[in-house]
Amino acid sequence: MTRPPTAAQRRVIDAADPVTGRLRGTQAQLAALVKRGLAFRHPRPPHDHFLTPAGHRIREAPPQAPAPAPAVAPPPAPGVFTARIGGEEDAPEGGAPPAGPSRTREVHSAWQGLLELRRMTDPHGATDRPCGWERTHLVQAAALALEAAGHPPAGRDGTDGYRVRATPQPEAVAVHAPDTELLRACAATLEQAGWQAGEHTEPRTRARYLLASPRRT
Repeated sequence: MTRPPTAAQRRVIDAADPVTGRLRGTQAQLAALVKRGLAFRHPRPPHDHFLTPAGHRIREAPPQAPAPAPAVAPPPAPGVFTARIGGEEDAPEGGAPPAGPSRTREVHSAWQGLLELRRMTDPHGATDRPCGWERTHLVQAAALALEAAGHPPAGRDGTDGYRVRATPQPEAVAVHAPDTELLRACAATLEQAGWQAGEHTEPRTRARYLLASPRRT
């Protein structure tokens, strides 16, 4: 039976980025997780470490026993990445400003980590189809694909950019955009990222939107 991770290793796993599984920790902690098959080191700079599927399973499972409270509370995990879905409360009005170098690097690293997760979880090592994590985090996965391609997210007032929203349909998200040009550009990006996207019309407002689902074959 596989020995469970230590308390320190479990804290590193639990603090992993919820979107990409990117890890933060000391080199010794990360190396120990790699040795146990719970993490991998990305081959491209900046050589971040990410959870493997086995690491994700441990992160999603409850701890086998409650860990004693530390004498000093650990600091919050720095730099937890969240893809911009558009129209967030903290977004500026009138559309988000162009992403700075730091945000651009974060988005690129998150997208590369997601592609690596696809490769590791696909039986044939393919990266052209969404993985299981994307199918259970549809809004974040679609938004990451759009942001990584350089599309602008909407501001707080919901204009001048894309907005990704959940829908009642299983495995489907709605993507809204202020004009047809951006909407179709978002459709092309999602299709290149392994999604199926089709245009639909809102019955009440007659506004056009995309209905997008992860492709299975």
